[in-house]
Amino acid sequence: MLTVLDNVPDGLLDLTAEQLHTRLPGPTLLHLPGRIAEPVFISVLLHGNETTGWNALRAVLRAYRGHDLPGSVSILIGNVAAARYGKRHLPDQPDYNRVWKDGDSAEARMMRQVIDEMARRRVRLSLDIHNTTGRNPHYACVNRLDAPFLGLAGLFSRIVVYFHQPDSVQCMAFSRLCPSVTVECGQVGDVSGVDHARRFIESVFALEGAPPDRAADLDLFQTRVRVRVPVDQDFGFGPGHALSLDPDIERLNFTELASPQHIATTTRPGGMPLEVLDDAGNDVAAAYLHRDGDAIHLLRGVVPAMITSNPEIVRQDCLCYLMERIPLPVAGEPAR
Repeated sequence: MLTVLDNVPDGLLDLTAEQLHTRLPGPTLLHLPGRIAEPVFISVLLHGNETTGWNALRAVLRAYRGHDLPGSVSILIGNVAAARYGKRHLPDQPDYNRVWKDGDSAEARMMRQVIDEMARRRVRLSLDIHNTTGRNPHYACVNRLDAPFLGLAGLFSRIVVYFHQPDSVQCMAFSRLCPSVTVECGQVGDVSGVDHARRFIESVFALEGAPPDRAADLDLFQTRVRVRVPVDQDFGFGPGHALSLDPDIERLNFTELASPQHIATTTRPGGMPLEVLDDAGNDVAAAYLHRDGDAIHLLRGVVPAMITSNPEIVRQDCLCYLMERIPLPVAGEPAR
């Protein structure tokens, strides 16, 4: 499935994400040389409808036309087919950011090929650039609390989320090779997200050694659970559904909520119409949610993230994640 190139094809940087299929046959890995031999790895369009990474990256590469890159860079342009239609992924495809761990699908084999190639090239840093479907601040995600990981995240935002699940994402796979980070650049179409991603890429290109230690400046959160709507559950945003969610629920993202916080209304007889899954996949809804008649409330103070009011994304992924603020790592203690 993977096309591997050692140059940027003529005219590629003039194409929008929706147009890339006219020049690229599918997922493409570009290796571009620079003054530092060990490359920075950048993945964009793992979700075909999240275009900020591609728009920021092509702006950076245009600026270097005719000049040597500060360091070598390897770029994975991901789901070109889904980008054509502005979709996260096509109906017959897996999610390109959920196939980096195991599996025998063509996509999983392709990602193992990418990992093996980047390990051979001694990748030094990894960036995965995304958009959020709901209203969220720009923030970074890491899977380890070592200083280089937090330093890399801090180059993008002081808001950093530490998580273990899902464990089949790109940044988790690359965390075994080098400091890695996922950056969430707000919603598609927000020009400030493109500019922020561009400045982040430029700041990483300028690094000659390890990322600076910025842990003291960070607001650090840890994802505790993922909230999902069961596949057989009717739901919607506004009245008239078996599970009715607030149409403006995205306003709660990255807000420290107190208990009890009303989050939904249900007409479903008995039981809890939401699943709350911990890192082991256990449904721990009873520890986080309480039903009082038709009203559903939070039982504990949490900070939601990635709440989306897009029903398609809720079905494909989840409604949101619930987080808690955690202390910064103590110098000298082993990182998790």
